[in-house]
Amino acid sequence: MNHIAVDERGYYGEFGGAFIPEMLYPNVEELKNCYLDIMHDPDFEREFRSLLKDYVGRPSPLYLAERLSEHFKTNIYLKREDLNHTGAHKINNTIGQILLAKRLGKQRIIAETGAGQHGVATATVCALMGIECIVYMGVVDIKRQAPNVARMKMLGAEVRPATSGSQTLKDATNEAIRDWINNPEDTHYIIGSVVGPHPYPDMVARFQSVISEEMKWQLEEHTGKQSPDLIIACVGGGSNAAGAYYHYLNEKNVRLIAVEAAGLGVHSGESAATSVLGTKGIIHGSRTLLMQTPDGQIIEPYSISAGLDYPGIGPLHAHLISSGRAEAVSVTDEEALKAGFFLAKKEGIIPALESAHAFSALHKIDYRREDVIVVCLSGRGDKDLETYIRYLEGGVPADSLGSAETI
Repeated sequence: MNHIAVDERGYYGEFGGAFIPEMLYPNVEELKNCYLDIMHDPDFEREFRSLLKDYVGRPSPLYLAERLSEHFKTNIYLKREDLNHTGAHKINNTIGQILLAKRLGKQRIIAETGAGQHGVATATVCALMGIECIVYMGVVDIKRQAPNVARMKMLGAEVRPATSGSQTLKDATNEAIRDWINNPEDTHYIIGSVVGPHPYPDMVARFQSVISEEMKWQLEEHTGKQSPDLIIACVGGGSNAAGAYYHYLNEKNVRLIAVEAAGLGVHSGESAATSVLGTKGIIHGSRTLLMQTPDGQIIEPYSISAGLDYPGIGPLHAHLISSGRAEAVSVTDEEALKAGFFLAKKEGIIPALESAHAFSALHKIDYRREDVIVVCLSGRGDKDLETYIRYLEGGVPADSLGSAETI
């Protein structure tokens, strides 16, 4: 297996790069030339680690889910990113990027968000640092993620609706890029996932790599070895997965499971299963796999999960899946909803719908009794309670939620 890392041009194999309008070239070049030096600076490292510990609440626990393990007859650990401040993994990256933006002298922050967790995390760090914050969010997502919209506004951010296209994450990203083009000098764009032009995919993955960094010593404490047999994480853009995989990318004995949203079914026309439906193309500044027509028009994605409702995946994940290093699994809306209820009843943990997709994959993959499986529980389910409640009121049979056949 070839060593997996981004090259000097920002590519993972044939995926990545920086395809940007001329107006953004100075910003992206500045980032590319500075991000590694800044991240490796001892003062930056100390401040970043201090905030992760004292503000975010890291390390997040690695929890042996005994009842879940008993049910599936294997050893299942949950990496509890839902216990971070703001309720998801997104804060790891926004802490890093706000510190980087300050060192670059930026006075204004923009961001995109789908599920709202990245928007909340960005608004949080901007409030912490006293910097102006504007978050772009699709109108559809504003409606279905109302609690997070309220949080962003309470934190002092301006939430600007994206009204074009499917009015979801893709369109919010488009609006944020337009803003950056119009305000290149004083503005830093905090991208929330491992997408966009180089160096964003690598930079975000590095900030999120604290997840797998902690997993190594936590696993050793629990099991006597640093490496699990499988890591399962949901993938839209894929920042939680990139963080969970990061320190195991070149350990071929660790299986990497990337769980995508199949919506109403992979081939239903209402899906976001990019690994199955996608082809090579360019979206939001990088070459990756994306859902598109033969003439290159983006096919609108669909998922009940706002954070997975994206027509592409990050270039790292495109490379991992295309090369066979990662295994892609597709999970429908209903499978994810049932998995969310199942986890709540088995472990007393209500997961975000994004994370529920990852749990549903436990029924779709092969594993052994002695395997150690880590599932990245990327976010808590508060923001999705209305969706869960609507599904519950729709009459889900009580016994169906406790059956391995339905998770």
